[in-house]
Order: sequence, then structure tokens, then C-alpha cells
Amino acid sequence: MYISAARNHILVLVSALFCGASAFAASPSVTAVLSNSEPQVGETVQLEIKVSGAQSANVPQEISIDGLEIHQTGTSRQFEMHNFDVKSTVSYNYTILPLRAGRFKIPSQIIRIGSESLHTPELALTVAGGSSNSAGAPRSNQSGANINKVAFAELVITKKDAYIGEMVPAVIRLGFDARARGQLQEGPELSGQGFTTQKLQQPSETLETIGGRTYKVYTFKTAISPARAGKFEIGPVQAKAMLLLPRRPSAPRTTRPRSPFDLFNLDDPFSDPFFADPFGSMGERTELPIKSESVTLDVKPLPPNAPPDFSGAIGSFTMTVDAKPKTVQAGDPITVTATISGRGNFDRMNAPVLTDDHGWHKYPPSSKFKQDDDIGFSGEKTFETVIAPNEKKTALPPLTFAYFDPIKENYVTLRSDAIPIEVEGAAAAAPSAAAPAASAKTTASAAPTAAPAAKPTDILYQLTDLGSARSFVPLYMRSVFWISQLAPLIVLLLFAGWKIRKARVGNREAMRIAALQQESAELLRKLRRDRLSPQEYFSNASRVARVKTALAKNLDPNTVDATTIEKTFDLNETDRTRLRTLFERTDELRYSGSGNGDNKVPDQDREKVLELLENLHA
Repeated sequence: MYISAARNHILVLVSALFCGASAFAASPSVTAVLSNSEPQVGETVQLEIKVSGAQSANVPQEISIDGLEIHQTGTSRQFEMHNFDVKSTVSYNYTILPLRAGRFKIPSQIIRIGSESLHTPELALTVAGGSSNSAGAPRSNQSGANINKVAFAELVITKKDAYIGEMVPAVIRLGFDARARGQLQEGPELSGQGFTTQKLQQPSETLETIGGRTYKVYTFKTAISPARAGKFEIGPVQAKAMLLLPRRPSAPRTTRPRSPFDLFNLDDPFSDPFFADPFGSMGERTELPIKSESVTLDVKPLPPNAPPDFSGAIGSFTMTVDAKPKTVQAGDPITVTATISGRGNFDRMNAPVLTDDHGWHKYPPSSKFKQDDDIGFSGEKTFETVIAPNEKKTALPPLTFAYFDPIKENYVTLRSDAIPIEVEGAAAAAPSAAAPAASAKTTASAAPTAAPAAKPTDILYQLTDLGSARSFVPLYMRSVFWISQLAPLIVLLLFAGWKIRKARVGNREAMRIAALQQESAELLRKLRRDRLSPQEYFSNASRVARVKTALAKNLDPNTVDATTIEKTFDLNETDRTRLRTLFERTDELRYSGSGNGDNKVPDQDREKVLELLENLHA
């Protein structure tokens, strides 16, 4: 009795904590995403409606669209708790079966959460012609699934062709016959070369009916980023699972023995009576490997006419820019906030750049990313850059951001509007001494000139007329004095301004050279001492080569290429080969995303790169 009462008190306390934390949770939100937007007729597509910030919601059981069969197939829930802040996410999964070719629009669906109504985004589906499969069966062209299997693995790629560096969403589905009580032991692992993958997230679990059987399906989401052009085989997906199967007979039987590897082509193994035993005493745990079919991906190179500020962002994006404060003193910092929203490879995205940085001192930007899905394919990335005006400015120059749109198949440059600002105290105003001088002159000229009075012939005027002695004007109050002082003052101010401007112009080039020398030395120290990832190492090494060439030829480092470096330093054949290899390796890692950051550069490659950089001298 006491134990039961204590347990009830604990349950009430935990419930109160969860309810109290939920009261401060973020307001509910809803998103919807398709596993494939370009399927063939008969090729099933998964639709996921995800509700965040709520434990349940009223969603449509079926969505009626002419030419499509859409049915709800399962629900999964996830709870996250951080410092008593509970975040609940519910995923409602639907299976879409296209019945004919064409372009379809899945309209916005109303999701009701309590008294609040939310709307999903409108989705587009382009269905190509092809042979129809049976409804609900896994795809035969992209999966290793078969309705006669006790388990299956399926790899779904949303596109059949892509560009270098483009992020391509992928879905891995592992299904187990519900009666086998399958549990994953290893994997899934996605094999192949020429691409990198995002880290697999925690899977969602659903129950699906396929070919009259009930499968427990684990769905993993990831993204693939190809590193070079060509045709690649993605997959297969391999995993190991532990399943409950009939015990093998200890004595010979008249019928064929049944092993886990025979289940794919023989009769239903679940006809054995042990499956009616709820405790599984008539079965045994057996490890079973699962393997899907591979998928072909055709990778195309990016067009050669990339904008100068293109850093590898591929997708579809929008940009908003703001700056605070808008009224500052010369040299005071201004924080410029640029937010890039959309869908694409946010990990290859650099901060937008100023169209005119003359007269501005810039600091390295910081960034933060807020993703809207499980793999970081959609969301918004915010860059904050601190800049300071070195002279009088009336507006912040526009910012530009370049990316490649794989749908339009061309480069797009986003450009913000100039932001009006006010910079105070940027230039010292010359004191105007002419005004008081002119005023004194005007006063003096405006005063009536008294006609000289005739002096009396006697000496009495000396006692009564003292005007001549009292009318004396001090020197500093005379206009002639101020005019004589104003001329050298103006000359002095003009000379000082000329000297300051000359010093600034002369120092600007010296400061640029010093900054490049410091950057080159710092990067070389990192290359010699730090254990950088391949992507950082080769990017820093190619930057050192560009900076050294820029110092030798008085160029902008961003305009330097491998040909310019060869001509500048007159490299021999060995160094030319190493230089071309360095730039090719840099480009390959540049478009491969962040997945290559887990390895280290071999020591022999580090020695060759450092030797090449040491040979770059005039």
C-alpha cells in the first residue's frame, strides 16, 4: 500500500513537471515533405506531416486527388526534454500511389490542434510514365524488397540526376514482418564512392500493410552530396537484424529444412505454430543480413561561369538584410544581419559580401543555422558581420549572395537594397572665423561716421570732451586683426588635411600588404602544427598559394588561379603537377559538403604541400 501510494505521488509529480514545462513550450507548428517529388506511375511516395509543439492533432485520414491514391499508414511520436523544457513532435505518414502520369498538386491540409487550425504547405508532384506496381508494394526498381520476404531494405533517392555538391535527400526503409519481432543489430550502412552522406538521424517507426502482411518499418532520413561528376551507384543499403524464427529441427525431417536464408523463396515460415506462442518459447533468435538494391545517380558538373562570390551554395534561397545601429560615430561598430532561407546545402554557404567595401573595416562573420527538417535540407542560416565606417557614409552598400539553382540550371545572385545610415564625426569641420570678422566689419561699416567737430579755440574742451581718449578699440576687436589671422589658419588646415589624406592613401596599400603577409604566415602555422580536416587543410593551402602570388604581383588573391601562380613563380614540372593536384583536391572537397571532415591528411601529402608552398617565392 505504501509503495503504491509513493509511486502514485511520483507519477503525479512527474506529470506536473511535464505539464508545467509544456506550458512554456513553443507554439505548435506544422510542416509537410515528400520523399520523392518525381516518381513514376505505380511508384509509391511517402508523405510526412510533422506537427511540433503538440502531443496530438486531428489530421485527414485520406486525401482525395484524382490520379493519386493517398492513405495514412502510421504515426510516430518523439519527445525531447532539456532542463524541463519538453518538446513533442508527432509525424503522420501517408503512402501515395500514382495511377497515371502528369503534374499534381497536393493542396494545403488543415491540421487542428485543440482550438487552433494550422495549414500545411502546398506540395507539387510530377509523375512520369511507367509500369504500375501493386498498391502498397515496395518499389521493384529502387528497393530490394519483396512481399515474400520476412524482412526488406529499401533505398529511395528523390532525384535521378544532380550537380556536384548538391544535397539530394534520401530515405532508407527497413521493414520486418511484425510476427518476427525484428530488432536492428547493425546499420544501416550506405556503401558507394564519389559522394558523402549526412549523419543518419533517429528512425521513425510505423506499421504498414504490404501484400497482405503487416510490417514494422524503420525509416531513416539522410542526404547525399556528390563530390565529382559521373554516373555512380548509390548503395546498396546493408543492415543486420535479429529476428524470432522457428527453431531448427534436431532430427531429420521429410520436408526441406528451413533456414533464415531460405525464407526469401520458400513458403511462409510463419505457418509454424510457435508464432501463436506469446512468449516465443518455440522460436529462436537468428541474425539475418538485409540488403537493398543500389540506385544510379547521374552527377553533372557545375557551369563554368560562376560569379566571383559563389562559395558552393546549391538550392533555392531568399535573403533579408538589416543593420543596427543606423546612427554611429566614425569607427563605431555596426552589426549587419543577413538571413538566407530556403532549401539546399547550407553547410557550403558563406556569408553575403559587400558590393563596395571601400571605407569600411570588416570583421569575420559568425553564423547560426535553424533547420526545418530532420536532415538540414531546409531552414534558414543567419550571418552576423560587424563592420565599422572609416569615413563619412550615408548608406550601407548592398550585399550580394550567389548560389546555383539546380532547377533553373543557372547561377542566381541575390542583391539587397542599400540601407541608409548616418555617420557622425567623420570629418573635422574648419572653424569659420570669417563670420565674426564679417560681422565686425559690417558693424563697423554700419556705424555712422561722425563728422569731425571743430575744436574750440580755448582749452575748456579738454575738460568736457573726452571722446578721443574713450573711443579707442582694442586690437582683437578689429576686423583687420581677424582677417589677418584667418588666412594662415585656413592654409594650415588645408595643409593638415592634405597630409592626412596622403598618409591614408599611402598607408592603405601598406596595410593591405601587411594583412596579406599576416594571413599567409598564420595559415602556414596552422598547416604545420594543427591536425586539420582534409577540407580545411587543402582550402588553407590553396589560399596560401593565392596570397603569395597576390603579394608578388600586387593582385587581388580572389582573382588568382593555378595558371597565374605557375607564371609568377616559374615552377618546374614537379611543382606544377603538385599545384594542379592541390587545386583539384581543393575543388573536390569544396563541393563534397561537411562529410569529409572526419579523416586526416596523410603525412606524405602534408609534406608535398608544404614543400610546394615553400618553393613559391620570387
